[in-house]
Amino acid sequence: MHSVSVGFLILLFILNLSTFSFTEDPLASFLGKAKFDKQRLFKDQRYPNVVVTLKGTVLAVWGNNGVVVRRSEDGGKKWNNPITISKKGYHGGGTIVDTNSGDILVFVEDRQPPAPLTVYRSQDDGRSWKAQKTIIHKDIHGNTPSMHMNEHGGTLKFGPHKGRLIRPTRYYGPNGGDAEWPIQYTNAIYSDDGGKTWKTSKPFPEKGTGEATLVELRDGRIYYNSRMHWKKRPKNKRRRDAYSDDGGVTWKNWRIVDSLPDGDQGRTYGCMAGLTRLPLKDRDILLFSNLDTDASHRERVTVWVSFDGGKTWPLKRLVDPGRSGYSSLAVGRANTPSEGWIYLHYEHDPIKGAHLARFNFAWLLEGKKTGDGKVPELKIKEQK
Repeated sequence: MHSVSVGFLILLFILNLSTFSFTEDPLASFLGKAKFDKQRLFKDQRYPNVVVTLKGTVLAVWGNNGVVVRRSEDGGKKWNNPITISKKGYHGGGTIVDTNSGDILVFVEDRQPPAPLTVYRSQDDGRSWKAQKTIIHKDIHGNTPSMHMNEHGGTLKFGPHKGRLIRPTRYYGPNGGDAEWPIQYTNAIYSDDGGKTWKTSKPFPEKGTGEATLVELRDGRIYYNSRMHWKKRPKNKRRRDAYSDDGGVTWKNWRIVDSLPDGDQGRTYGCMAGLTRLPLKDRDILLFSNLDTDASHRERVTVWVSFDGGKTWPLKRLVDPGRSGYSSLAVGRANTPSEGWIYLHYEHDPIKGAHLARFNFAWLLEGKKTGDGKVPELKIKEQK
């Protein structure tokens, strides 16, 4: 693979021109010299999410014995001390930045689910948090969705449902636990009133799923990717995915994603994953994080790259060769200190704290080919 030159770069993909437009190169802010660093953010507990606010503040949400957040206003160099969102409870994942208002929503369940839920809202860029009254409607089977433990949600940007808030959820069963895996399934909740009331989507088409991710594509469809728990399902060590073309109400054309491992491959049990999309106008480049190991314990958190909206995943790069677990991904926002950075918040050591790694797309491009599809040939020209 070509090395990445120092300086301001223009990236030109040599691809099928019927797939992508090359009127400009919006990837420039993610390129330049390959960059990578990491630091420890938390020393105990579990359950990561990471999001970037409209002001470019990076928020790392965390905790299963009370929920806290750490803020970075300089793109991830320095971090403020933890701010308490809830003194007790489990972080349920699905943290949402409402790009309509700038508010941030965090979901906290009282205990290991199924459990009562409280939604907390910040209106000051994550500095303070207040519980809000929230209504969540049951799904078509009369089941109340559980929040635990999913990748962050988001705000839809395109199509007739523009402005809708959405996050992955799951049906945990009446009691939870492995005895109920055959009746469990993932789904999503969505809100058209800024997160006060929520409807629940139709179930993901396969049972035994849980702890999902989702991201909107540039054509308004939603790509959905889920963990699998139930060992009796085929290829249960691989991820599942599907798409929605109705704003997250239904999920279609589900498949087994052979190229994406679902946690450590030495046992029949998946792992919560991260997912994000580079904010580009003319292409759907997705990033996925999970564990890349044949061991029977959790280690080797890795990021995969898709250049076609999740159809293929031809590139991957190891982030941490040591013990690691649940992970969450986010990208920076233009014209803020976070611009050009990709953030990976992941459990480390394991379940004894978390690291935050940050890197640019140039660093990912130096990864290894997986054989699932083609990595676009790159021609890099340096502007003078």
